[in-house]
Amino acid sequence: MNDERPRPASSEPSPSASIPSASAPSASALRRALRRARDGAVLDVTEAAVLLAARDGELDALLDAAARVRDAGLGHAGRPGVVTYSRKVFIPLTRLCRDRCHYCTFATVPHRVPAAFLERDEVLEIARAGAAAGCKEALFTLGDRPEDRWPAAKEWLHARGYDSTLDYLRSCAIAVLEETGLLPHLNPGVLSWAELTRLKPVAPSMGMMLETTATRLWSHPGGPHYGSPDKEPAVRLRCLTDAGRVGVPFTTGILIGIGETRTERAESIFAIRSAARAHGHVQEVIVQNFRAKPDTAMANDPDADLADLAATIAVARLVLGPKMRIQAPPNLVGDEFTLMLRAGIDDWGGVSPVTADHVNPERPWPAIDELAARSAEYGFVLRERLTAYPGYVLAGSPWIDTRLHAHVAALADPATGLANEDARVEGRLWQEPDGGFAATGRIDLNTSIDTTGRAADRRGDFDSVYGDWDALRDELAARPAAAPPQRGAQAKRASAQRLDADVRAGLALAASDPAALLDPANAAAAMAVLTCDGTALEELARLADRLRAEVVGEPVTYVINRNINFSNVCYVGCRFCAFAQRERDADAFRLSLDEVAARTVEAVSHGATEVCMQGGIDPQLPVGFYADLVRAVKAAVPGMHVHAFSPMEIVSAAAKAGVSTAEWLTELRDAGLDSIPGTAAEILDDEVRWVLTKGKLPASQWIEVVTTAHELGIPSSSTMMYGHVDSPRHWLGHLRTLARIQDAAREHGKAGFTEFVPLPFVHHNAPIYLAGIARPGPTERDNRAVHAFARLALHGRIDHVQCSWVKLGDALAARILAGGADDMGGTLMEETISRMAGSENGSARTVAELTAIATAAGRPIRQRTTTYTAPVSA
Repeated sequence: MNDERPRPASSEPSPSASIPSASAPSASALRRALRRARDGAVLDVTEAAVLLAARDGELDALLDAAARVRDAGLGHAGRPGVVTYSRKVFIPLTRLCRDRCHYCTFATVPHRVPAAFLERDEVLEIARAGAAAGCKEALFTLGDRPEDRWPAAKEWLHARGYDSTLDYLRSCAIAVLEETGLLPHLNPGVLSWAELTRLKPVAPSMGMMLETTATRLWSHPGGPHYGSPDKEPAVRLRCLTDAGRVGVPFTTGILIGIGETRTERAESIFAIRSAARAHGHVQEVIVQNFRAKPDTAMANDPDADLADLAATIAVARLVLGPKMRIQAPPNLVGDEFTLMLRAGIDDWGGVSPVTADHVNPERPWPAIDELAARSAEYGFVLRERLTAYPGYVLAGSPWIDTRLHAHVAALADPATGLANEDARVEGRLWQEPDGGFAATGRIDLNTSIDTTGRAADRRGDFDSVYGDWDALRDELAARPAAAPPQRGAQAKRASAQRLDADVRAGLALAASDPAALLDPANAAAAMAVLTCDGTALEELARLADRLRAEVVGEPVTYVINRNINFSNVCYVGCRFCAFAQRERDADAFRLSLDEVAARTVEAVSHGATEVCMQGGIDPQLPVGFYADLVRAVKAAVPGMHVHAFSPMEIVSAAAKAGVSTAEWLTELRDAGLDSIPGTAAEILDDEVRWVLTKGKLPASQWIEVVTTAHELGIPSSSTMMYGHVDSPRHWLGHLRTLARIQDAAREHGKAGFTEFVPLPFVHHNAPIYLAGIARPGPTERDNRAVHAFARLALHGRIDHVQCSWVKLGDALAARILAGGADDMGGTLMEETISRMAGSENGSARTVAELTAIATAAGRPIRQRTTTYTAPVSA
């Protein structure tokens, strides 16, 4: 029988209390580290661990060095001598949790609480009391996913119509915004990329303590986190990184004194620094000291020493730098307020005049007046901030969701981004009105890109929107080297050496059972033909062309379509994308519904049967805009096929609306959506994706969106962008993933993918190329091999392989049509994305021009529908 009661306190300290033996650093090592700290040198983990041992006079020197760094940061921020705090209420939404942390009294069991969750009215009662007392933050703290462990939690949620704790949290956050005006700060524990995306529109900031990167404290019996799935360091680091990818102002921190070594503590600080540098989202770091609590497994463990806490704060300040905001909870430091300020903090965290600290209920917060007085003793002025720190408040988008702008602005000092202490705290509607908007900006970019070109080779926030380029280079340098696709003579020599073995085996398999190239058992043969050159490549192309003739016949197909990019405003930070612009950039634009409808009517006058619509992840788009866009096209031309919205757009819009992907796609389908483009795939391997993009959806989320669309009867194309920071093994893995998705669609009797479209990386204006990280696109060999291999490997799953004339150019497109491809895509009429990236092949092709490409390949041509289901009569 599983006993879920709290573990009784032992009379002996827990195993976690005994820090593994680590000798004190030598006096010379400590002097050397202190000298480097005073000189402003960049510390490494070893030096940081040494400094954590500083005491007495050495500690004084360490604190002085840290304070100088803190003061420089405050001066740069325009608020010298200011220490901040947030006036808040603490809302313990649920004290049930699926984890079993050995020091925690917040988490409990169902029979010890009146109900599994606070009712919505109870939440609002707390929030209203806070608003009346001038509070501006509603801190939601709760256990991780209690419904996964406790039936009582699941039953409570289901009885009120919620599928999960996070669904209920989102609902309560909206209620607090609308009913009271307090700004939610959410601490629900570990969140996925999709969950962070879904919660971002209802909270200006979120948080999760990293606590420690010491895996042994989680994995070993007796460790403080043993038996707690959400406390695995790798899981928490992933959440911390995903928060940056989504662009959430994020609070994190470490918990000291739970059994970690000095080196492990230093490694935890460096892990936070790495995430903060990469994404710029870590708004504050809390350095919290362990305090033993009765009725816990660690009740008899010693409290973390306050001198140790001060040393850790100082080291964190030196490692994290002057711009980071560092906090020590004022109710956990006794009377040592001055010591914490000396150590380099610049924030006291949330302090409530209304509610208790439910995590540390035995230690009440100091009164705000007392905190101000104690800060003044060290020469600091106490100022109130909001739950999001000033830099994020002043920046607005992309950090603060559009629907929260009015809520945040109502409580912020517009000059400093701190709290307006005289602001009236009152509820405001959260959901913006649906509807379209006027066309704005450079709406003629679709035509002028071919004449006057783009206004600049990069967007105005190049140095910040993509994350830290140096941090990205460091990350890549730390990875095991992966050989890029071979080029020229090197490739020919390697091909010749392998021709008698793997290449011959691969070509034989391509001739006899081409789909088996995706079988992991045949990986060596598959990689050999995917990377071959010379006579082997010619044979690969010949086999692919023969198979193409058997499967789809001789005609080269095309669709008469029009691309309509309805907005290029986007802050996701895709490092390969030269299309996205800031709202105030010279090349930015938005199209109104009327403008989109007019372009559709114009397209049909030229014989178009399809419009393909995609746009940036524009924070100003109303929730109903996507469905309205489909309806506008169908109203203008009822028979027009609407091929629209990438998986990234679908995920973002569904999160904005607060509904599932399936619900959102169903609404779009009912509005008239016919199919979706399988773009935003890039390479379906997160190892590559997180280099290519700061904030785009992970591979698993792309797969979920496309699979859901197929299940709903919405077909899609499939794509792969290659030739940047990838390698042939990534291409093979990507095709395997597409094959699995298609197999699942066929098992359910659905069409799934209509075609596969390899997309060569266009490098000229791509930020990741301009930053010196990506290759200058694929070679001609790469292009021919990818198209030919795809024809063979996807045999029996995806019948059509398309070549992109806009990226390849006419001559190379013709050669690829003779090596496995059967389709040229569309006439496009306008093409802005590749042209903004520097493609030199124009933005439109007439039917006569497409015919010329097919003729060069020695093939006839035929117009098709979007889904290849029937030819289109002339």
